[in-house]
Amino acid sequence: MAELVVQDLHVSVEGEEGPREILKGIDLTVKSGETHVIMGPNGSGKSTLSYAIAGHPRYEITGGSIALDGEDVLEMSVDERAKAGLFLAMQHPVEVPGVTVSNFLRTAATAVRGEAPKLRDWLKEMNGALDSLSMDPAFAQRNVNEGFSGGERKRHEILQMELLKPKIAILDETDSGLDVDALKVVSEGVNRVKATDDTGLLLITHTTRLLKQIPAEYVHVIVDGKIVESGGPELAEKIDAEGYESFLPAAAAAAK
Repeated sequence: MAELVVQDLHVSVEGEEGPREILKGIDLTVKSGETHVIMGPNGSGKSTLSYAIAGHPRYEITGGSIALDGEDVLEMSVDERAKAGLFLAMQHPVEVPGVTVSNFLRTAATAVRGEAPKLRDWLKEMNGALDSLSMDPAFAQRNVNEGFSGGERKRHEILQMELLKPKIAILDETDSGLDVDALKVVSEGVNRVKATDDTGLLLITHTTRLLKQIPAEYVHVIVDGKIVESGGPELAEKIDAEGYESFLPAAAAAAK
């Protein structure tokens, strides 16, 4: 069983007036087969948490630790984190001109698996994953994210997840920009990966829209860089009914 453990994590970013602390002591544990949701208002530190775990160089870890199956994640390079079983579906995936989806995915699979999949087997595997996400096989010959719609970018992220089979997958604002049909297809893909590979999920969102499609056992509310409340699905229902206003007193108390 995989286990991602974040302890007392502090993260800063460089601003115009010097370093600014974004995360102010985050504690979180995600295990195989679990779905955790990080919710909070814009600017609360949700995406910062995802990028810090993935190893984005802009985010400086100033305190605390991150471990995957007991191994120090902070000592790993970005590619070593991926090989270890961490996966990040970014809110705004970047374009990679001149690199086809097929070549990109096969290269990534080779790095994670330690050997290149045989081409014939790979094509069968990739086409099966494309079909499960209702994507045309011709999609694999397009350049990565070049000219993709918002829905295509998000489906491509889930396609990567299906093929790379991570231990822990972090999905940052996956529902952003998706229409109802695209959200359904993407959510079905996420649920399928979790059920098939026992992947642990960390979903980051600021609305409850995604949770209607992907059931979550644990919900955490982050405000001003701290988790101010944790609970089950009922916590998301509270947010839906009351917004984030009711969590501000707890955030103010935590800041003292």
